[in-house]
Amino acid sequence: MSSVEEDVQSQLFELQDLKYKEFQCKLMPTVKPETVIGVRTPELRKLARKLSKTPEALEFLKILPHTYHEENNLHGFLIETIEDYDISIAAVEAFLPYIDNWATCDLISPKVFKKHLSELYEKIKVWLKSGQTYTMRFGIEMLMSFYCDDNFRPEMLELVACVRSEGYYVNMMIAWYFSTALVKQYDATLPYIQEQRLEKWTHNKAIQKAIESYRIGDEAKAYLRTLKVK
Repeated sequence: MSSVEEDVQSQLFELQDLKYKEFQCKLMPTVKPETVIGVRTPELRKLARKLSKTPEALEFLKILPHTYHEENNLHGFLIETIEDYDISIAAVEAFLPYIDNWATCDLISPKVFKKHLSELYEKIKVWLKSGQTYTMRFGIEMLMSFYCDDNFRPEMLELVACVRSEGYYVNMMIAWYFSTALVKQYDATLPYIQEQRLEKWTHNKAIQKAIESYRIGDEAKAYLRTLKVK
């Protein structure tokens, strides 16, 4: 074990909250409890800010795989502090194969991506075809985060609708994407629901999540209910 890895682990254990660990483990069935320290997200973000742009941070980002869940989360938060797009995307691509749970996957959203949406979109198309659960989930999440408003294109719905996976965490993200698209791009998205372009479970989950949104009107909610597949 390197001195940097040892030092980071030591700092993480100083922030340990065992009750929070117990709570976290219930939410992440794919993660072994012995790899969870139990560190709250604000504390991890604070540590990431402290370490960012230091030689130790650069070395830590090269250490893969990590031993603990919180090391992975810290890794994700450190990637978010990278201001250069090319370095950031390289760090993301190096890290994606080691992500083993939805929580780590969903916390990564580099701010620098907003300034490079054209290049990012090309990467997303590659990620969606990777066949890797959390790489695909991350790609769909990036589409949802950065391209559902002013940067939306109808072809993006087709990209996500064509993703096929037996993985629960991919299908849940597809449902989340389509529910968000129904909220923000209703007219473009509705035909995908009307034509039942998604797998049955994903289709119904997307409708459920859309109906739960306060941003969709009662009339639209009533109609969406009629589109559920029995």
